[in-house]
Amino acid sequence: MTRSSAILSRLTPTATFLTILLPLFLTHGRGLAEFSISALSVLFLIRSVAAADWSWLSENWMKWALLWWAWQIFCSLPVLDGVGRSGLTQAILSIRFALFAAALQCWTLREGWARQWMTGLICACACYIAIQIFMQALFGHNLFGVPRAADGTLTGPYTHSRAAAPLSRLAPPTLMLVFAALYARLGARRGVFLGVVLTALSLTALILAGQRMPTALMLLGIMLCSLLYRPYRWVGLIGLMTTPVIMLGVKIFSHRSTDHLITLAHQQLAHFAQSHYGLIFTRVWMIVAQHPWAGLGFDAFRHGCPQPAYFHGFTALGQRPDGGGAAICVQHAHNHYLQALSNGGWPGLILFVMMVIALMVALWPREGRHHAWRVGLFVAFIVQEWPIASTSDFLNLPLGGWAFLLIGVGLAEARAIRPDRNQSRPPLENDARPHHQVRAEKS
Repeated sequence: MTRSSAILSRLTPTATFLTILLPLFLTHGRGLAEFSISALSVLFLIRSVAAADWSWLSENWMKWALLWWAWQIFCSLPVLDGVGRSGLTQAILSIRFALFAAALQCWTLREGWARQWMTGLICACACYIAIQIFMQALFGHNLFGVPRAADGTLTGPYTHSRAAAPLSRLAPPTLMLVFAALYARLGARRGVFLGVVLTALSLTALILAGQRMPTALMLLGIMLCSLLYRPYRWVGLIGLMTTPVIMLGVKIFSHRSTDHLITLAHQQLAHFAQSHYGLIFTRVWMIVAQHPWAGLGFDAFRHGCPQPAYFHGFTALGQRPDGGGAAICVQHAHNHYLQALSNGGWPGLILFVMMVIALMVALWPREGRHHAWRVGLFVAFIVQEWPIASTSDFLNLPLGGWAFLLIGVGLAEARAIRPDRNQSRPPLENDARPHHQVRAEKS
C-alpha cells in the first residue's frame, strides 16, 4: 500500500464519522459543530492532495463560491479606505463552509449507507425539535424543564426562541421523505390523508413556536413542495387551506404565540420604514452609498453600523434624520443579500446571487431515486436563501451549519444519480489495497 493510500484509508472513516455526527452537534453542541466543520474542510484538502483529486473545483457552484470568497478577502483588506473595515482573517477562513459542503458531496457521503444514516439523523432531529415544542405547549416546559420564553413564544429544546428557524429548514425534506414512503406503501387515498395530517402537525409546531419569519417560510416551503412533487399537490393545498384553522386551535394552547405572529407581523408590515428591520435596511443603504464597489469587507454591518458617518435616515418615510443612530445596531444585517451588499458592495452582491443560482441548478431535483427527499432538500435551500426574509448571519452557527449540511447532502444525492457517478471515484481511494490484489482482481 502506498503512503497516499494509507493516508486515505485513515482519513475517510474519520471524516465520515464526523459528518454523520454533525446533525447531533448542530442540535446540541455548537462548539463541536464548529470544530467538525472546520476539521472536515481541512481533512478534505488533505484528501485532495493525497488522492491528487481536485475534480470538485470544476463544480460550477464551487467556482462562484471561490469568486465570492476571493472578493470578500479583497474587500476586507485594511489598505482599502473605509470606516470600520476589518475581518480579513474571518474572510479568509469563511471558505471552510464551501469546502465542508464539497466534502460531503464528493467524499464523505459518496456511499449509500452514509447518506442513509444522514437522512435518518436529519429526520430524527426535525422530529425531536417538533416534539419538544409540542411538549412545551402542553405541559408548560420542555424536556429539560425550560419554560416558555418571556414573550410567550416556545423555545423547543432550547432556552431561547431559536427552534423555529432550523425546524423550518429541516421540516420540508423530512415531510417529503415520510409522505413519499407512506404514499408508496399505503396507496394514494391513505397516503394523502396521512400526508395532510403530517403537514398540519408541521405547521402547528411552527405556529406554536411563534416566530413570524420561520412560519412564513414554512408556508412557502409547503407551496414549493406542492409544485415540485406531483403526489403532494393536494396534500400541500389542503395543508395551506387549513392554516387559519390551525391558528385558531393554537390560540387555545398558546394564545401569545399567535399574538406574536399576527399582531407584531401586522405592525411591522404597516410601519416597515420605522421598524427595526426598515432602519437596518436604511443603514445598509447608507453604507453602500458611500462604498458601492467594495462595501466594508467581511462582517461589515457589525463594524460599520455604529459609525456616525452612516447615521442618516429617510425623513420622507418617517425616519429620524440619524436613522436611529447606534441604537439600531445588531451583529448582522438580518438578510443574506443585504449582508453580501454591505460586505462587498454591488460586485459582492452579484457574486453572491450567482453562487445561489449555481447551487439552485446543482440541487435541482431531477427525476430519479429518492426524488421526494431531493425535492425537500431543494426546498430547504430556497427557504434558507429566500430574498425577502429576516434571518441569521449567512455563516453563523447553528443555522448556517444546518444550511451547508443540507446543501452538502443535497449535492451528494444529486451526484449519486449522475450517469457518470461510477467514473468519479479517485483512483487512489479505489485502489487503496495491496497492488498484487488489485492486479489479481483486474485479471
